[in-house]
Amino acid sequence: MNDISGKVLERTLQFRSQVESLRFSTDFVVYNPLLYAWDLHEKYIRKYVNKQVETLFLGMNPGPFGMAQNGVPFGEVNAVRDFLQLDGEVGKPPFEHPARPVLGMDIKRSEVSGKRLWGLFSERFGSAEFCFETLTVVNYCPLVFMDRGPTGKNITPDKLPKTERIALETICDSYLKDVVSLIQPINFIGVGKYAETKLEHLFPPQEGRVVDSILHPSPVNPQANKGWDEKVTEKLVSLGVWA
Repeated sequence: MNDISGKVLERTLQFRSQVESLRFSTDFVVYNPLLYAWDLHEKYIRKYVNKQVETLFLGMNPGPFGMAQNGVPFGEVNAVRDFLQLDGEVGKPPFEHPARPVLGMDIKRSEVSGKRLWGLFSERFGSAEFCFETLTVVNYCPLVFMDRGPTGKNITPDKLPKTERIALETICDSYLKDVVSLIQPINFIGVGKYAETKLEHLFPPQEGRVVDSILHPSPVNPQANKGWDEKVTEKLVSLGVWA
């Protein structure tokens, strides 16, 4: 383990405790994959958040079929296993919503957002090792929120009650600033507008710094369901992030 990944891990353990200490509305079921999927999250940091990079890609929070299952940002199970070449043990949250079981690396359902993002990186860079020479991917918020209804509908952090949202965002802002101080990117790319807004607040655009976003790859975003790869590549090239 090198010095950067060691410091990121130390800070992430503190971050994990901070978000776990928060209390949220009883309307929500909350999963913290930094607890029950720590094994894989730690492996991801050791292997891929371990150096200074040019570009940070920032996601919003775990998807129910991705990071919620395995602790890896945008953790579509096949991409985690085949592209990132990670595997490990995953436990269970203290309370599991019946409609959102945590199956770890045994999950059969693919997370479309992760499949698209890691698929694009795989196509462009060929290998994860080459990919992460110039970029890394983290999530702004590590927690998963679901309503208590029969479907366990996903709740994004911006939909939390104001006081709860502010308490969470204060902790997430501090963590992100500390990680950025270690990996020192010059390009800040939000995966979607929510992440871009957070980046603009913490790292305002200035000369020599790109702060922007790419189209979110979620299938609930109609613009992402046709030609997402081409649109995102064109955007990153136009920003000068990719050649």
